[in-house]
Amino acid sequence: MKNVIKSIVIVGGGTAGWLTAGIVAARHQSRISNGELTITLIESKNISTVGVGEGTWPTMPTTLRSMGISETDFIRECDASFKQGTKFVNWDSETTTNHYYHPFDVPKGALEGDIATYWLSHESDKSLAELFTSQAALCDGEFAPKTISAPEYAGFANYGYHLDAIKFAAFLHKHCVNKLGVQHIVADIEEVQLSPSGDINILQTIDGNAITADFFIDCSGFSSILLGKALGVGFKKIDDTLFADTALAVQVPYASGNDTIASYTKSTAQSAGWIWDIGLPSRRGVGYAYSSKYQSREGAEQELMAYIKSSGAHSEGLKFKEISFQAGHREKFFHKNCVAIGLSAGFLEPLEAAALVMIELSATMIAEQLPKTKDTLTIIEGRFNETFHYRWERVIEFLKLHYIVSNRSTPFWLDNRKKASIPTRLQEQMALWQYNVPTQFDFNRIGEVFQAASYQFVLYGSQFRTESLFSIEPAIEKFSAEQITQNKLRTEKLLTSLPSNRELIAQIHTYGMKKI
Repeated sequence: MKNVIKSIVIVGGGTAGWLTAGIVAARHQSRISNGELTITLIESKNISTVGVGEGTWPTMPTTLRSMGISETDFIRECDASFKQGTKFVNWDSETTTNHYYHPFDVPKGALEGDIATYWLSHESDKSLAELFTSQAALCDGEFAPKTISAPEYAGFANYGYHLDAIKFAAFLHKHCVNKLGVQHIVADIEEVQLSPSGDINILQTIDGNAITADFFIDCSGFSSILLGKALGVGFKKIDDTLFADTALAVQVPYASGNDTIASYTKSTAQSAGWIWDIGLPSRRGVGYAYSSKYQSREGAEQELMAYIKSSGAHSEGLKFKEISFQAGHREKFFHKNCVAIGLSAGFLEPLEAAALVMIELSATMIAEQLPKTKDTLTIIEGRFNETFHYRWERVIEFLKLHYIVSNRSTPFWLDNRKKASIPTRLQEQMALWQYNVPTQFDFNRIGEVFQAASYQFVLYGSQFRTESLFSIEPAIEKFSAEQITQNKLRTEKLLTSLPSNRELIAQIHTYGMKKI
């Protein structure tokens, strides 16, 4: 067979590199075992994992399971806990205390818009999430989404994880090398040599080795060594839409070993951005994502310290890690014989754990559509670029939605609501949603990152309301009332049967979960 792709080189480790290696290697185990394909990951010992994104989307359990990873081992070795959604605190207003949940469970009737239509037509004192899912109550009570008797990757509520990003990368490294046959090289790349056709041909390392491959995956982080520097693919800035460009991150110890572990990411609005608060078994990961145009480093640190102190945590001796970034993405993600995944493809901000899910989606598409020969690379390149241009645009719109429905009044938030900063498609959707609830017809692609339910939770968690021009259909009235009754019964049962997040994690460390 002509021009068969027999070798893949991944440049860069960290979460993006090792997660990509694991997803691709797991999908092509027979080829690796038969010597028909090699996957090699090259990483520098001088570049550390960024380690900010410590929350996942509920796709991660399926991803880990597909790689043959034991959930018990993952929980134990990655300082992981369970995440059931995000709690947004004071995003609607700074004058009154307010919050809403974006839970991971998707209620029946959400994609069709039925339950939102019902909720809007009945002035309930409960939120959409409270009325139609159990997760608002589970999160309020710091409950886990499952019991120790449930098998690995099975739960009573949809869930993702909070994790230590550095430990996660090390865990994936060990699994990929020991179980999936991924080869590992520690080296710094000095030069990238191209072939006459413009493909990447040779990676020259500082220690004098020449590394070749048929296909390359760029996971080199913000530097984008392959796609950006060597192949010259430009970067599209979107800092006129998403303003955050700096993050201050800090590890906050618990006051005691018995402190509750939140089963949600807490996101609290501030004057020029927002603070994330992620509960791990051993500590909290806390950080402030903000815009340096609207806030100084000193002011950001003061706001972050005030938040930490207000939570009752010890604030002495904390060390802040500053990370600068530019919101945007590559003009192309796949070019010639190279695809970028992770920070080398782009970064927006840590809101809604979008970065990790884009790594999962990118690596999965490469794994599933990996060309057999170089002759078909251009076809996959076109498909991949079209798919991920769409996905990046939708993620940008969803993140922006959180800001434009806010009623906060500092310059950062006011400017976020200016029309010039809002993507045209989102403006059109907002005009439509004045009279129509978001439904699956607004997001009709296979593999949508954020579906109609997510938009409903954010829209109606704020003061935004879709106007009901007509009376509700009897079938929707009946269906939704039944869902409310069923959810109430289910919630009552779960609240009396589920352990706390900390209790379950302790049980997993002691006994482990049942293998599927």
